[in-house]
Amino acid sequence: MSKFVSNPRQFYQLQDPSPGTPIEPSQLEIDQGFAKGPNPNPLPKLFQPLKLRGFAAKNRIWVSPMCMYSSQDGFATDFHLSHYSQFAMRGAGLVMVEATGVLPEGRISPNCLGIWQDEHIEGLQRIVNHMHKYGTLAGIQIGHGGRKGSTIPLQMYGTRGSLRSSKEDGGWPENVYGPSAEAYDDLHYKPKEMTIEQIHMVRQAFVDAAVRADKAGFDVLEIHSAHGYLLSEFLSPLSNHRTDEYGGSFENRTRLLLEVIQGIRQVWPHQKPLFVRVSSTDWVEGGWTMDDTEALAKILLNAGVDLIDCSSAGNDPKQKIPLSPGYQVQFAQRIKQQVPGMLSGAVGLISKSEQARQIIEDNEADAIFIGREFLRNPSFVYSTAHELGINVKWNNQYERGRLKTKYSFV
Repeated sequence: MSKFVSNPRQFYQLQDPSPGTPIEPSQLEIDQGFAKGPNPNPLPKLFQPLKLRGFAAKNRIWVSPMCMYSSQDGFATDFHLSHYSQFAMRGAGLVMVEATGVLPEGRISPNCLGIWQDEHIEGLQRIVNHMHKYGTLAGIQIGHGGRKGSTIPLQMYGTRGSLRSSKEDGGWPENVYGPSAEAYDDLHYKPKEMTIEQIHMVRQAFVDAAVRADKAGFDVLEIHSAHGYLLSEFLSPLSNHRTDEYGGSFENRTRLLLEVIQGIRQVWPHQKPLFVRVSSTDWVEGGWTMDDTEALAKILLNAGVDLIDCSSAGNDPKQKIPLSPGYQVQFAQRIKQQVPGMLSGAVGLISKSEQARQIIEDNEADAIFIGREFLRNPSFVYSTAHELGINVKWNNQYERGRLKTKYSFV
C-alpha cells in the first residue's frame, strides 16, 4: 500500500523513490511491456545523479527558466504552482523558476515574477514545497532587465509598433536604466546611465533577493547574466561604454557581476549551489566572446559559483546566430574542458532523447537545460527514459499511463 501524509489539509502520496529515478524492472513489468529488459549497466550519465554541494539532482534533465508573463506586482499565482509542479511530478531533476525581478523596475515586463519584497516569499514557497514532494530540486533565477525592461509580455508581440510598455500598461518608462544611455534598438526605451549609487542599490537588491529565495526554501540560485539584461549589459563592450570603475577593461566590466556574487555568497548557505547564466558570446564582432566567458568562468569558480549555464546572444540586434540543433553545446563543452572544477549546463535547441544522452555521455556538459520541449512535452523525462530503454519511477498517480514497449494482457 502507498504511503501517505495523513494531515488532511496537506494530504499527498509519498513518492518513494521519486519520479524520474531509474529503478530495475521486475520480470512481470518486462512481460507486460513496461520495459524491454533490465536497465542498462552502467546507466547513461543522463540518468545518473549529479552532486551539487549539499544536494544531488536525481538526473541531468532540467527545466530551463522561461518567462511566463503571468504575474501582477511580482506575485506567484496558482498558474505558477501548477506550471512548475507539472515538471516535478513528471521527474525533472531540477526545475528552474523563471527570471524573477530583484526590483520592480528589474522585471522584463509588468507581468514578470518578482522577489523584491518579503510578501513575495509565501507564493514562491508554495511552489518549492510542492516540487519537493516529488524529489525535484527547486531553483530560481534572479535578475534585472536593465535597458530591456518595461517591455510588453510575449503574448502582445506584434500588436503594436514597439515592445515598450507604457505607464498605462503598468510599465516604468521613466525608470529604465543600464550601464550606458543607449537603447537596445528602436523598439525599446532609451535607458538612463546608472549612477554609482544606483549600481550599489542594484547590487544590494540581488543580495536581498538571495535571502528571500533561501527563506522560500529554494535549493539552487541562478544569477541571470545573459541575453542582454542588466548584468550582461555590463559585461559586453557593445552595451557598456562607461569610463569609471564599472566600464572599459575586462576587469571593470565584470566588476558588478563579481560583486553581486560575492555579496550573495555571504548570505546564500554554503551547502546550496550557485549558478550563473551567461551569454557565452554576443555573436557580434567586437562584442563579448567565448574567450571572455572562459576567463570569467575561472574567476567565478574561485568566487563560489558551481555551474555556468551556457547560453548566448540577446545583447545586440546585429547578432548573427547560427541556429541548429544543440548549437550552444560547444560553449558548455569549452567550460568543462578548460575550467576544471566548474560544472557546465548545455541549453538551446535540445529536443531529442538521444541528443541529450550523447551530450552528457560525451562529457560535453554536466546537465541539460531544456525549455520549449518541456512546454510541448512535460513528460520529456519519461519519454526520454522510454526511448533509451531505461525504466524509471513514474509518479504514483500516473502509473496507469506508463509507456509500454508492447501491449499484453499478462
